[in-house]
Amino acid sequence: MGYIDELKRVGRDANPFFTLMGIEVGEFGDGCARLTMEVRPDMLNGAGWLQGGIYVALADEAIALALYTLLAENERIATIDEHTSFIKGVNVGTIAATGRVIRKGRRVAFADGEVRSAADDTLLARTSTSFAVIEK
Repeated sequence: MGYIDELKRVGRDANPFFTLMGIEVGEFGDGCARLTMEVRPDMLNGAGWLQGGIYVALADEAIALALYTLLAENERIATIDEHTSFIKGVNVGTIAATGRVIRKGRRVAFADGEVRSAADDTLLARTSTSFAVIEK
């Protein structure tokens, strides 16, 4: 059973990182995906803001899930490059990450992601990525 099938069957428990971080799986398919996560006090940095790596991790997971919806059974992915711009900080509430595949080739895929406040849709961070597409 593949990752997408397992997500459909058991939800976030198919991904241990989702369980650890409290990430909820939203809709996914056709090269797009959406994840949400409640900001917890233990995710804040010393200045009291959501630690930047959490924005990156949530966006990365949404982007990877979007890409997984387009992979053939014999394909896997590995991140080649990832760049995130941090736009606005948060320290409470729910955040939502969306991932969208821009182009999937035979060997490389390009995708973008955004993290927004779920309450008012304020843009918090943007991520652009490239992935190696690997045949197993």
